[in-house]
Amino acid sequence: MIFHLTSRKPVLIVGNGARSAEISELIYKFINKTHIPVLTSMNTVDMVQDKYRIGFIGTYGNRISNMILNECDLVISVGARLGLRQIGHKKELFAPKAKLVRCDVDQYELAREIKPDEEDYNLDAKAFMEQLIAEDIPDYSEWWNKCHEAKKVLEGYDDTDGNKLIDKIAQVLPENPIVTVDIGQTVCWTAQSLWLKGTKGRIIIGGSYGAMGVGLPYAIGASISTGNGIVYCITGDGGLQMNIQELETVKREKLPIKILVVNNKELGKISEIQHGSYGDRFCITTEESGYSVPDFERVATAYGIKAATLDSYEELDEYKDWLEDKEPCLLNILLPSLTLLIPKIKWETCTIKPDLDEATLEKVNALIGV
Repeated sequence: MIFHLTSRKPVLIVGNGARSAEISELIYKFINKTHIPVLTSMNTVDMVQDKYRIGFIGTYGNRISNMILNECDLVISVGARLGLRQIGHKKELFAPKAKLVRCDVDQYELAREIKPDEEDYNLDAKAFMEQLIAEDIPDYSEWWNKCHEAKKVLEGYDDTDGNKLIDKIAQVLPENPIVTVDIGQTVCWTAQSLWLKGTKGRIIIGGSYGAMGVGLPYAIGASISTGNGIVYCITGDGGLQMNIQELETVKREKLPIKILVVNNKELGKISEIQHGSYGDRFCITTEESGYSVPDFERVATAYGIKAATLDSYEELDEYKDWLEDKEPCLLNILLPSLTLLIPKIKWETCTIKPDLDEATLEKVNALIGV
């Protein structure tokens, strides 16, 4: 038997191997049968959405997901390699109270031991999940409800303007959208805060397969592959400049791609590191240190794509018609500079920063703690 019946606080983690095995429906079937909370890797945040969504784990993961991971007593990992960005560099601090069960089709991933007493299954994710679902697993509704209540306690706690912008995008998107995301702060904010209506939408994240600038090319491919379907591309000002010439492809092929530029006029992921670790010694990442951005509205217009500049993400409601029609568009959404990316697991200590205030911590611990 895969499942440990002695478990009181189990969780399932799904990674990109679960997507490759095309087991999205099995994941939802597992949740509905057992009410065991499901967490994801960054690349698979879209596999658990709507009312089922809790969040993803790891360095820039949702705080609640990492806190649940710290308190659970059983982790079943399916198709997630559990790399350093997910478990931290101190393996003994990963899910410290939990027994670990791993399923991976790659035997060499399983050879990289996470816990000395882990149970490994060198199986295809679909075969593993079918076997797991067939087992007589208790209903964990009480644990499920506590995890979701704890999530509500933390709603908005870590939200920066970047998170609020992505949340606003989520509000105006239709059910089951296709969204492509660029690399940088944008991908982290999106993974943290983009919630989808429905369970069949896609958030296409490059992960290690694409560098900064992949958002727009991904959107072009996704649109063409769906018969010139509507695709929403969330990109940054730096990412868009890497492949800005592809606006001509969008216009020429009449692709209804909705380009949402998160524009803080800086290379945010790098400038944030220069701010936090190098005493604000910025180099070619901010306007003052040698980085600049064009007027994206005028550039898009020159390509023949309708465009507008929004001083605030709150103005997105005024452009809902643009996001629903069959024409391409570009919305240049301005964001304050040095908008930070939080929370973050510190490399040195594997603790989540910034710290929670005591009152909020007590509320969360009362739900998911001992």
